[in-house]
Amino acid sequence: VQLQASGGGLVQPGGSLRLSCVASGFAFSSTWMARARQAPGKGLERIADIGPAGDVVNYNIDSRKGRFTISRDNAKNTLYLQMDSLKSDETAVYYCKNLSVPGSRGQGTQVTVSS
Repeated sequence: VQLQASGGGLVQPGGSLRLSCVASGFAFSSTWMARARQAPGKGLERIADIGPAGDVVNYNIDSRKGRFTISRDNAKNTLYLQMDSLKSDETAVYYCKNLSVPGSRGQGTQVTVSS
């Protein structure tokens, strides 16, 4: 299982980023996937899950609905996370997870929200 995350960077509060995660080594199109993040000094926090066909999506916290959008392109083995109206306390390393493999999350991508 390989999960290559990208798209992070420095963004101002209120800004947007689109994170990508290219998966390999497993049947991506038939796998539940998730995005998660870990802020400095905190534990891993689940953001959202998405079903294999992309038609079932669960967001962990209601406040993220409308600001965060998880999606996938099975033809490209890629998972996305669109993040809008970012807040400074959302600075974290963002991961993608294969929910069929406990503990899988790849190397992550750093997102820093700061002015």
